[in-house]
Order: sequence, then structure tokens, then C-alpha cells
Amino acid sequence: MENFTYNSFTIQLEGLNVPKDSKHPVFLFVFFSYVFIMVANVGIAVLVFMDKNLHQPMYLLLCNLSVNDILGNSILVPRLLIDMLRPPSERLISYYECAVQAFTTHMFSTTAHTVLMIMAFDRYVAICNPLRYAAIMTNKMVVKLTVSAWGVAFVLVGILLGLTIRLNRCRNMIRSPYCDNAALFKLSCESVFINNVYGLTFTVVLFTGSIGSMVITYSKITVVCLTSNNMSLNSKALKTCSTHLLVYLILLFGGMSIIALHRFPQYSDYRKFAAIFYHIIPGSFNPIIYGLQSKEIRKFVSKLFQSKKVLTS
Repeated sequence: MENFTYNSFTIQLEGLNVPKDSKHPVFLFVFFSYVFIMVANVGIAVLVFMDKNLHQPMYLLLCNLSVNDILGNSILVPRLLIDMLRPPSERLISYYECAVQAFTTHMFSTTAHTVLMIMAFDRYVAICNPLRYAAIMTNKMVVKLTVSAWGVAFVLVGILLGLTIRLNRCRNMIRSPYCDNAALFKLSCESVFINNVYGLTFTVVLFTGSIGSMVITYSKITVVCLTSNNMSLNSKALKTCSTHLLVYLILLFGGMSIIALHRFPQYSDYRKFAAIFYHIIPGSFNPIIYGLQSKEIRKFVSKLFQSKKVLTS
């Protein structure tokens, strides 16, 4: 018979089940991935802030993606690294810290989708209405889009976690490498019907809105490119849209993988790794993809390395 501990403020995380031989390589991989994520994304944010040539809607919106990657990984990865060095019995976390981690995790995922949606709108205006781009994508519009992307995510995730926090808890073991909403409401012995309904609705609305906006946006962009004889426009569209689409597909595939693996409890270890990669891979690849695509960022990086060579010589 299961022992129940009601409303315990100390939660135990199961963490990753990594073989002893692979423990240190996995730790080093996650650690260096985190360092790269922080350096690359902070670098892009600082560069956009300092370089007046990058004070353009596309780069200002890109900053949202970098800030989201920084926040999402800062709350999750350091704690994960510490737990990897601890024995399973010592992987303890307070309920409040667990709730904050769950909120941040879902904010990271939701904001990534909403930010990529407003970036798609920016690309649509730039390619389909280039003459009106400056009039539409003003600083005021960029602020509105940014606030809406973060605000919508905050409200949706706030309701999601609010429905979970209200529940009484009778368990204290989370069978995941970190805290998320599903892991939290599984600690309760009360009915979680409302949580499941809202969680499913939340997921369907987010993915439908996200995928739908991408399909509509890129359909219109494709039509404009096919009906236009402007090779310069088509080349610009291919370069910027392929970058944005690649970033979106990485995020979408990662999210879908976690959802699919939830249906197969026997693959729980694979789901844990997929959940961690869902944070690490986009955060690592986003600055690389946009950095290689952006002429301004490439110029800055090349100047930085050239100045280092001069100082060394």
C-alpha cells in the first residue's frame, strides 16, 4: 500500500537514470551546452543593444528569443547539473522552487512559440509589403508585438499553474528530471479533470495557433515570391524565411517528441532526455542559425576575432 504524505513542502526528483560510465560525459555535455547557450545568447542581446545598425524590428524581435533561451535554461540547467552529481535520495527541492521551475519551463516553451509567431508576421510584412514596412513595423508596433508575445504566454501559463497549485498533495516524488505542470498535479490525490481539460486545450490552442500562423504566413510569402520576377526579393525571402522556419521546426519537433513519448511510459528515460534536449538544442542552435544568416552579426564576430589576432600578434 502506498504511503501518503499530505502537502509536503519537500519534493523528491527522480532525475536522470544515467549509467555510471556515462555520468561524467553526459554532465560535461550538458554543462558546456549551457555555457555556450549563455555566452551566445547574451552576446547577441548585448550586440543588438549596443550596435545602432541592429536597431531594426527583425533583430529586436530576435532579442526576445535570446532572452527567452537565457531565462528558460538558467532556471533549469544549473539545478539539473547539481542533481546529476547527487545520489537519487538527495535530489530534493522545495515545493515553491518546484512551482517556479514548472512556471519557467512552460513560459519558455509558450513564449518561444509566440515570439516565432510575431517574427513570422515581421517577415510577412517585409516581403509582402516592403514599401509599407517602415510604416507598419514602427518601434511602437515592435513593443506591442513583444508585450503581446510575453503577455499571452504569461496569462496562459499562469492559469495552467494556478489550477495545479490549488490542489492538495498526497505524494512527494516527481518522476522527471525537473518540475513541470503534469508532474506537479500528479502529486495530488484529488480529481485533476479540470487540469487535464485545460492542459489539453492549452496545448491544442498553442500548437494550432502556432502552426496555423506559420502556414498562412508562408503560403502568402510563397505566392508573392512565385508571382514576382524580382530575384533580389526572392533571394531575401529564401534566406530569412528558411532561417526562421528551421528554428521553428526544431522547436516544433522537440515539443511533439515529448508529447508523443508521454503516451509510452516504458520509454520514460527517453522522454527525460527529450525534455532536456528541448531546452538545450533550441538555445544552442538559435544563435548559430541567426548568426550565420545575419550579415551584421557575422561582421561583428569577424571584427572581434580580427582584433583578438592583432592583440595576440
